[in-house]
Amino acid sequence: MKTPRRLWPALLAGLLLQSLAHAETAARPARWNAAVQWLQLSDPVDASPMAALAFYPSTAPAAHSRIDGYDVAAGLDQPLARGRFPLVVVSHGNSGSPLALHDLATALAEQGFIVVAVVHPGDNDRDHSRLGALSNVYGRPLQLSAAITAAREDSRLRQGLDEGQVGVIGYSAGGETALIMAGARPDLQRLEQYCQRFPDDRDACKTRGVLIADHAELAAQQDPRIGAALLMAPLSLLFGRQALSSVQVPTLIYSGDQDQLLALEHNADALARKLPQVSDYRLLNGAGHFVFMAPCDERQQRRMPVLCEDGEGVDRHDIHQTLQEEAARFFSETLRGDQSATIAERQPVPALRAAAAR
Repeated sequence: MKTPRRLWPALLAGLLLQSLAHAETAARPARWNAAVQWLQLSDPVDASPMAALAFYPSTAPAAHSRIDGYDVAAGLDQPLARGRFPLVVVSHGNSGSPLALHDLATALAEQGFIVVAVVHPGDNDRDHSRLGALSNVYGRPLQLSAAITAAREDSRLRQGLDEGQVGVIGYSAGGETALIMAGARPDLQRLEQYCQRFPDDRDACKTRGVLIADHAELAAQQDPRIGAALLMAPLSLLFGRQALSSVQVPTLIYSGDQDQLLALEHNADALARKLPQVSDYRLLNGAGHFVFMAPCDERQQRRMPVLCEDGEGVDRHDIHQTLQEEAARFFSETLRGDQSATIAERQPVPALRAAAAR
């Protein structure tokens, strides 16, 4: 039976909408389940053993693993999904753990990234021996560079890694680490001068601004494989404008406007003004320094309430949902070349206040 001529426009419109719907579905990134494995490598500072966690996409059934007190939404040692995936490396904060950022790592793995997060030797939740030392400032970037090389040589991961540039995520002191990898040159005198002015800043001035010269042979080394940086509550006291002039990669900065550890005007605010490329700078209303750590379960809330409690009106779960979505978009745009939805074109979400790079 022939279709009446008067119905052709509606029929054509319906076919067009159906076609667009199929195209939109095809354009969406595939979604996998997250898997995780331990990597054992060597610390480039002194050749001692160093550990890292690798999160990656898998077609195995969704699973959870209990790792060092964290409930991680990833199956342990599951097979890697077929395909080629960009690499992102992660640097945690002073005296911290990469597992504190486990939800961001698993979310990126589900969106088709391989994420390698180092346990920084001498600066983690079990070992503080390098705090305030040159081996920590200059060693941390070397450790992430070693993790990139190790991931590309790992028997499981290498078959799924693409050969493009690498993303880096730095939280707190990890922000300083990420900036050095991207080309920043620390000015150690800036820290000493800062501590003379603000001696009560216990986090930054534990050694009164004079770093322990335990490995005087070390220096800042840029890693040319880095192609984009996501910085969260970044420590950046060591960098003036000239020191940041070689950082020529897209950078996305998040910070809380109630950061109780790092003075905003000397860190994230100053960084956003001085960096040559800032894709976006976002402040979280009412949020403190620890809001970027994964939401705590009941056991963690009892064991470390200071790290788990947020200010009134701050919803860590909502913030992390937004952060995970933005991180996946940012690294898709910068590492995969997906320009379908740039950050600048999207409206700020309710939990965030977009801050111009002043």
